Amino acid sequence: MNEMISGVGEPVVTDATKGGGSNAARIAEVKAWLAAQFNAAGKEVPDFEYTPRSIAHLYNLATVSQAKTQAANIVANDFRQKAAEYRSQAARIREILENVGLAQESLPSNVVASAQVLANVANLLNIRDTELSSFLVAMGDISLRKTGVDEERAKVHKESKTLLEYTRKAIARLTYLKRTLAQLEDDVAPCDAQMENWKTNLGVMASKERQYMQQYNNYKALLNRVGYTPEINHGVLVEMAEHRKDLEKKTKPILDTLRSYQDLPPVS
Repeated sequence: MNEMISGVGEPVVTDATKGGGSNAARIAEVKAWLAAQFNAAGKEVPDFEYTPRSIAHLYNLATVSQAKTQAANIVANDFRQKAAEYRSQAARIREILENVGLAQESLPSNVVASAQVLANVANLLNIRDTELSSFLVAMGDISLRKTGVDEERAKVHKESKTLLEYTRKAIARLTYLKRTLAQLEDDVAPCDAQMENWKTNLGVMASKERQYMQQYNNYKALLNRVGYTPEINHGVLVEMAEHRKDLEKKTKPILDTLRSYQDLPPVS
Protein backbone atom coordinates (compact mmCIF):
# COMPACT_ATOMS: atom_id res chain seq x y z
CA MET A 1 0.00 0.00 0.00
CA ASN A 2 2.98 2.34 0.54
CA GLU A 3 3.85 1.72 -3.08
CA MET A 4 0.38 2.92 -4.07
CA ILE A 5 0.92 6.17 -2.13
CA SER A 6 4.42 6.74 -3.49
CA GLY A 7 3.21 6.42 -7.08
CA VAL A 8 0.49 9.06 -6.89
CA GLY A 9 2.81 11.85 -8.02
CA GLU A 10 3.98 9.99 -11.19
CA PRO A 11 2.56 10.94 -14.63
CA VAL A 12 -0.54 8.98 -15.65
CA VAL A 13 0.09 6.40 -18.35
CA THR A 14 -2.68 6.53 -20.97
CA ASP A 15 -3.23 5.04 -24.42
CA ALA A 16 -1.60 8.12 -25.92
CA THR A 17 1.67 7.54 -24.01
CA LYS A 18 1.82 3.73 -23.78
CA GLY A 19 0.77 1.57 -26.67
CA GLY A 20 -0.66 -1.92 -26.59
CA GLY A 21 -3.12 -3.60 -24.30
CA SER A 22 -6.89 -3.30 -24.40
CA ASN A 23 -9.14 -2.01 -21.64
CA ALA A 24 -10.02 -5.54 -20.64
CA ALA A 25 -6.36 -6.47 -20.28
CA ARG A 26 -5.70 -3.36 -18.22
CA ILE A 27 -8.68 -4.05 -15.96
CA ALA A 28 -7.46 -7.60 -15.41
CA GLU A 29 -3.94 -6.39 -14.65
CA VAL A 30 -5.26 -3.73 -12.25
CA LYS A 31 -7.49 -6.25 -10.48
CA ALA A 32 -4.61 -8.68 -10.10
CA TRP A 33 -2.35 -5.96 -8.73
CA LEU A 34 -5.02 -4.72 -6.28
CA ALA A 35 -5.67 -8.28 -5.10
CA ALA A 36 -1.95 -8.83 -4.50
CA GLN A 37 -1.61 -5.58 -2.56
CA PHE A 38 -4.69 -6.08 -0.37
CA ASN A 39 -3.89 -9.77 0.21
CA ALA A 40 -0.42 -8.77 1.38
CA ALA A 41 -2.10 -6.45 3.90
CA GLY A 42 -4.57 -9.18 4.95
CA LYS A 43 -7.60 -7.33 3.59
CA GLU A 44 -10.11 -7.80 0.81
CA VAL A 45 -10.31 -5.56 -2.22
CA PRO A 46 -13.22 -3.12 -1.72
CA ASP A 47 -15.92 -2.94 -4.37
CA PHE A 48 -15.87 0.15 -6.57
CA GLU A 49 -16.77 1.11 -10.11
CA TYR A 50 -14.07 0.67 -12.73
CA THR A 51 -14.31 3.81 -14.85
CA PRO A 52 -11.86 4.72 -17.62
CA ARG A 53 -10.40 7.41 -15.39
CA SER A 54 -9.98 5.13 -12.35
CA ILE A 55 -8.53 2.36 -14.53
CA ALA A 56 -6.00 4.78 -16.04
CA HIS A 57 -5.00 6.05 -12.60
CA LEU A 58 -4.78 2.58 -11.04
CA TYR A 59 -2.87 1.27 -14.07
CA ASN A 60 -0.41 4.09 -13.57
CA LEU A 61 -0.07 3.20 -9.86
CA ALA A 62 0.42 -0.47 -10.72
CA THR A 63 3.08 0.35 -13.32
CA VAL A 64 4.98 2.60 -10.90
CA SER A 65 4.60 0.08 -8.05
CA GLN A 66 5.89 -2.79 -10.17
CA ALA A 67 8.85 -0.70 -11.34
CA LYS A 68 9.74 0.27 -7.77
CA THR A 69 9.26 -3.32 -6.57
CA GLN A 70 11.60 -4.53 -9.28
CA ALA A 71 14.18 -1.89 -8.32
CA ALA A 72 13.83 -2.84 -4.64
CA ASN A 73 14.31 -6.52 -5.52
CA ILE A 74 17.48 -5.66 -7.43
CA VAL A 75 18.84 -3.73 -4.44
CA ALA A 76 17.81 -6.52 -2.04
CA ASN A 77 19.51 -9.15 -4.22
CA ASP A 78 22.64 -7.01 -4.29
CA PHE A 79 22.58 -6.73 -0.50
CA ARG A 80 22.05 -10.49 -0.15
CA GLN A 81 24.96 -11.14 -2.50
CA LYS A 82 27.20 -8.78 -0.54
CA ALA A 83 26.10 -10.39 2.72
CA ALA A 84 27.00 -13.81 1.34
CA GLU A 85 30.40 -12.49 0.26
CA TYR A 86 30.96 -10.98 3.71
CA ARG A 87 29.97 -14.24 5.40
CA SER A 88 32.33 -16.17 3.13
CA GLN A 89 35.14 -13.71 3.83
CA ALA A 90 34.41 -13.90 7.57
CA ALA A 91 34.59 -17.70 7.40
CA ARG A 92 37.98 -17.56 5.63
CA ILE A 93 39.33 -15.03 8.15
CA ARG A 94 38.02 -17.15 11.03
CA GLU A 95 39.71 -20.21 9.55
CA ILE A 96 43.01 -18.31 9.18
CA LEU A 97 42.80 -17.05 12.76
CA GLU A 98 42.07 -20.53 14.04
CA ASN A 99 45.03 -21.93 12.10
CA VAL A 100 47.42 -19.41 13.68
CA GLY A 101 45.94 -19.94 17.13
CA LEU A 102 43.96 -16.70 17.31
CA ALA A 103 40.47 -18.16 17.48
CA GLN A 104 37.97 -16.17 19.52
CA GLU A 105 37.65 -18.97 22.06
CA SER A 106 41.40 -18.94 22.74
CA LEU A 107 41.69 -15.19 23.20
CA PRO A 108 41.37 -13.45 26.59
CA SER A 109 38.05 -11.81 27.28
CA ASN A 110 39.56 -8.31 27.37
CA VAL A 111 41.07 -8.84 23.90
CA VAL A 112 37.70 -10.02 22.57
CA ALA A 113 35.98 -7.03 24.16
CA SER A 114 38.55 -4.65 22.67
CA ALA A 115 38.16 -6.22 19.24
CA GLN A 116 34.37 -5.94 19.55
CA VAL A 117 34.72 -2.27 20.51
CA LEU A 118 36.97 -1.66 17.49
CA ALA A 119 34.44 -3.38 15.24
CA ASN A 120 31.56 -1.36 16.67
CA VAL A 121 33.49 1.89 16.27
CA ALA A 122 34.36 0.92 12.69
CA ASN A 123 30.68 0.30 12.00
CA LEU A 124 29.76 3.63 13.54
CA LEU A 125 32.41 5.39 11.45
CA ASN A 126 31.21 3.48 8.36
CA ILE A 127 34.65 2.06 7.53
CA ARG A 128 35.34 -1.44 6.22
CA ASP A 129 38.43 -2.24 8.28
CA THR A 130 40.11 -1.37 11.55
CA GLU A 131 43.33 -0.01 10.10
CA LEU A 132 44.72 3.05 11.88
CA SER A 133 44.73 5.03 8.63
CA SER A 134 41.03 4.29 8.11
CA PHE A 135 40.25 5.46 11.64
CA LEU A 136 42.32 8.63 11.11
CA VAL A 137 40.56 9.40 7.82
CA ALA A 138 37.17 8.77 9.42
CA MET A 139 38.04 10.91 12.44
CA GLY A 140 39.29 13.67 10.15
CA ASP A 141 36.01 13.53 8.25
CA ILE A 142 34.09 13.69 11.53
CA SER A 143 36.22 16.64 12.64
CA LEU A 144 35.46 18.46 9.40
CA ARG A 145 31.78 17.72 9.83
CA LYS A 146 31.94 18.86 13.44
CA THR A 147 33.62 22.10 12.35
CA GLY A 148 30.93 22.64 9.75
CA VAL A 149 28.22 21.90 12.30
CA ASP A 150 29.84 24.28 14.80
CA GLU A 151 30.01 27.03 12.17
CA GLU A 152 26.41 26.43 11.20
CA ARG A 153 25.47 26.35 14.86
CA ALA A 154 27.24 29.67 15.48
CA LYS A 155 25.51 31.15 12.44
CA VAL A 156 22.12 29.90 13.64
CA HIS A 157 22.87 31.22 17.14
CA LYS A 158 23.75 34.64 15.71
CA GLU A 159 20.61 34.65 13.58
CA SER A 160 18.59 33.57 16.63
CA LYS A 161 20.01 36.48 18.65
CA THR A 162 19.18 38.86 15.81
CA LEU A 163 15.65 37.48 15.56
CA LEU A 164 15.30 37.67 19.34
CA GLU A 165 16.36 41.32 19.27
CA TYR A 166 13.91 42.03 16.46
CA THR A 167 11.22 40.21 18.44
CA ARG A 168 11.93 42.26 21.55
CA LYS A 169 11.78 45.48 19.55
CA ALA A 170 8.58 44.34 17.89
CA ILE A 171 7.04 43.50 21.28
CA ALA A 172 8.10 46.89 22.65
CA ARG A 173 6.66 48.62 19.60
CA LEU A 174 3.45 46.61 19.92
CA THR A 175 3.19 47.53 23.60
CA TYR A 176 3.71 51.20 22.76
CA LEU A 177 1.10 51.05 20.00
CA LYS A 178 -1.39 49.34 22.32
CA ARG A 179 -0.80 51.98 24.97
CA THR A 180 -1.19 54.74 22.38
CA LEU A 181 -4.37 53.12 21.07
CA ALA A 182 -5.80 52.90 24.59
CA GLN A 183 -4.94 56.55 25.19
CA LEU A 184 -6.55 57.56 21.92
CA GLU A 185 -9.65 55.55 22.78
CA ASP A 186 -9.79 57.34 26.14
CA ASP A 187 -9.50 60.68 24.34
CA VAL A 188 -12.37 59.90 21.98
CA ALA A 189 -15.16 60.96 24.37
CA PRO A 190 -13.55 64.31 25.37
CA CYS A 191 -12.71 65.03 21.74
CA ASP A 192 -16.28 64.24 20.71
CA ALA A 193 -17.56 66.64 23.38
CA GLN A 194 -15.09 69.29 22.23
CA MET A 195 -16.16 68.73 18.63
CA GLU A 196 -19.81 69.16 19.60
CA ASN A 197 -18.90 72.37 21.44
CA TRP A 198 -17.00 73.65 18.43
CA LYS A 199 -19.90 72.67 16.21
CA THR A 200 -22.30 74.64 18.40
CA ASN A 201 -19.94 77.62 18.50
CA LEU A 202 -19.52 77.41 14.76
CA GLY A 203 -23.28 77.59 14.33
CA VAL A 204 -23.40 80.63 16.63
CA MET A 205 -20.53 82.27 14.75
CA ALA A 206 -22.25 81.58 11.43
CA SER A 207 -25.42 83.20 12.77
CA LYS A 208 -23.41 86.19 14.04
CA GLU A 209 -21.69 86.44 10.68
CA ARG A 210 -25.03 86.63 8.91
CA GLN A 211 -26.20 89.24 11.47
CA TYR A 212 -23.04 91.35 11.05
CA MET A 213 -23.23 91.08 7.29
CA GLN A 214 -26.84 92.31 7.42
CA GLN A 215 -25.80 95.20 9.68
CA TYR A 216 -22.89 95.98 7.39
CA ASN A 217 -25.20 96.09 4.39
CA ASN A 218 -27.65 98.31 6.32
CA TYR A 219 -24.86 100.72 7.35
CA LYS A 220 -23.53 100.74 3.82
CA ALA A 221 -26.99 101.62 2.46
CA LEU A 222 -27.33 104.33 5.13
CA LEU A 223 -23.96 105.83 4.23
CA ASN A 224 -24.94 105.80 0.58
CA ARG A 225 -28.14 107.66 1.43
CA VAL A 226 -26.32 110.37 3.39
CA GLY A 227 -23.78 110.82 0.63
CA TYR A 228 -20.80 109.16 2.27
CA THR A 229 -17.89 108.65 -0.05
CA PRO A 230 -14.68 106.72 0.54
CA GLU A 231 -12.77 110.04 0.49
CA ILE A 232 -14.33 110.91 3.88
CA ASN A 233 -11.97 109.01 6.09
CA HIS A 234 -11.03 109.38 9.74
CA GLY A 235 -8.38 111.98 9.07
CA VAL A 236 -10.78 114.18 7.12
CA LEU A 237 -13.38 113.89 9.88
CA VAL A 238 -10.79 114.88 12.48
CA GLU A 239 -9.79 117.92 10.42
CA MET A 240 -13.46 118.89 9.98
CA ALA A 241 -14.03 118.56 13.74
CA GLU A 242 -11.05 120.78 14.46
CA HIS A 243 -12.23 123.26 11.83
CA ARG A 244 -15.66 123.26 13.49
CA LYS A 245 -14.08 123.98 16.86
CA ASP A 246 -12.18 126.88 15.33
CA LEU A 247 -15.35 128.24 13.78
CA GLU A 248 -17.24 127.89 17.06
CA LYS A 249 -14.40 129.69 18.83
CA LYS A 250 -14.46 132.53 16.31
CA THR A 251 -18.23 132.86 16.23
CA LYS A 252 -18.73 132.61 19.97
CA PRO A 253 -18.12 136.38 20.62
CA ILE A 254 -20.51 137.28 17.85
CA LEU A 255 -23.14 134.93 19.25
CA ASP A 256 -22.67 136.38 22.71
CA THR A 257 -23.10 139.92 21.35
CA LEU A 258 -26.22 138.94 19.48
CA ARG A 259 -27.66 137.31 22.59
CA SER A 260 -27.06 140.55 24.53
CA TYR A 261 -29.07 142.43 21.96
CA GLN A 262 -31.96 140.08 22.55
CA ASP A 263 -32.15 141.31 26.17
CA LEU A 264 -32.68 145.02 25.13
CA PRO A 265 -36.22 146.43 25.15
CA PRO A 266 -37.79 147.00 21.78
CA VAL A 267 -37.50 150.47 20.28
CA SER A 268 -40.82 152.31 20.45
